Amino acid sequence: MKHGVRSRATAATTVLLVASVALTACGGDKGSPTAEKPRTASDAPAALVKDPLVTTYDGGLYVLDGSTLKVTKDIPLEGFNRVNPAGDDRHVMVSTATGFRVMDAAGQKLTDVEFAGSKPGHVVRHAGKTILFSDGTGEVTIFDPADLGAAKPDSEKYTSAEPHHGVAIELANGELVTTLGTEEKRVGIMVLDKDRKEITRSEECPGVHGEATAKNEAVVIGCEDGVLIYKDGKIKKVKSPGEYGRIGNQAGSDASHVVLGDFKKDPDAELERPEQVSLIDTETGKMRLVDIGTSYTFRSLSRGPHGEALVLGTDGKIHVIDPLSGKVTKQIPALGSWQEPLDWQQSRPSLFVRDHTAYVSDPGAKKILAIDLETGKQTASTDLPKAPNELSGVKKH
Repeated sequence: MKHGVRSRATAATTVLLVASVALTACGGDKGSPTAEKPRTASDAPAALVKDPLVTTYDGGLYVLDGSTLKVTKDIPLEGFNRVNPAGDDRHVMVSTATGFRVMDAAGQKLTDVEFAGSKPGHVVRHAGKTILFSDGTGEVTIFDPADLGAAKPDSEKYTSAEPHHGVAIELANGELVTTLGTEEKRVGIMVLDKDRKEITRSEECPGVHGEATAKNEAVVIGCEDGVLIYKDGKIKKVKSPGEYGRIGNQAGSDASHVVLGDFKKDPDAELERPEQVSLIDTETGKMRLVDIGTSYTFRSLSRGPHGEALVLGTDGKIHVIDPLSGKVTKQIPALGSWQEPLDWQQSRPSLFVRDHTAYVSDPGAKKILAIDLETGKQTASTDLPKAPNELSGVKKH
């Protein structure tokens, strides 16, 4: 079976494109002096926003100042859009109907740079690279976020054997961990070397979904009956207790060898509202379940600056968990109680963590909050014209 096709844009092409733009810009009549057009306030570039946040709403995007949470820009954009950090301190990736679009969040504008592809899915950042997965084509795109700017950065592409809802991650040594499946069935992962030759694979991961990386580059991939751990050239299966124990969303930290995951145990539920989370130890290969006493959603999981596991519960609190002991060490009040909607695209509170600050969206109250994770105190809040949905921001590797 053909596993994929690899290609790389050349730097020479980029140089030619830049030269072409420069020539076009300088192509006036040498015999006629050029009258300089007076600049207006609207012509001036927007002021840079420090540590910007971006939240989606039905019909657009809000850009917020990371300290004050003041809305600095309202950008109309139709459709259901998703946002993720691009991997540098200036840009975010906006998933639209046509692909992954680059947004200059610090500059408060959508750029013309787009990685086109149907059904844009997961955005992963690791080891100085950003990796995109287009579900409609099975195409993996890898680029250096430091190259993001006015022009599209050079990128490497790998195409999966079949389109599917997947995810991929490139490790520091150039190995590519990518999912296996079709539109009807997802079965596992494959690991390719830097020349994109297969090293190993496992097809013991039904319903494969999501990824996270722990300390020492241990990769955890979710399954309907546990997880796969890829570490030191080998794949290990860690089974969930019982026949069904789905882990589809994970959060990792370079400061911890334990990965936080969700945990669902009812395969027949229209919408399961779980009250347990999973902690997967990538050193021992063991899984621990923690009952937090409240439900949560796929936008509830994150990690703190010291590797602590964070879960935003429907009780309105951020539950802080010691990943080694599995003990809930703190509960930080953030919102009032809420309930997960049936449609996954509908607004629900989201948790985004950067450094020592937790940012929480409150669609019901049309607010964004900033909370200091060390003190548990709210440091800023803002009211929005429309209910926020997804919440993200710039986040450097």
